[in-house]
Amino acid sequence: MNKSELIDSIADKTDHTKADAANFLDALLETIEATVAGGDKVQLVGFGTFEPQHRAARTGRNPQTGEPIEIAEATLPKFSPGKSFKERVVEAHKPKPKATAKGKPKAKSKG
Repeated sequence: MNKSELIDSIADKTDHTKADAANFLDALLETIEATVAGGDKVQLVGFGTFEPQHRAARTGRNPQTGEPIEIAEATLPKFSPGKSFKERVVEAHKPKPKATAKGKPKAKSKG
C-alpha cells in the first residue's frame, strides 16, 4: 500500500474527503517526525513506539578492500511494533491447515 492508497482507505473508513484524509495523515506524520527529531518518543498503545536511537561511533571494514573505516556516531529513528500489531501480523501469516481428503475410503483389495 502506498500513501495514496492509505489516504483512500482513511477517507473511506472515516467518511471524510480524500483531501481531509491527506491532511490528517500529513499532520500525523509531521507530528511523529518532529517529536522523534526533538529527542522524544511517540507511543501509540497497541500499535507501536517511534523513538530516537543513538549509535556510538565505531570502526567498520570496507567490504571491498578490508581496510578499517571509522563510522560516525548517529541518531536514527526506530520503530518497535506494539503487542496487538505483532499478534495481528503473526496471525495473518500463520500457515493454513491442509485440507483432508474427503470422500469414500478406498476399498481394500482382496488378494
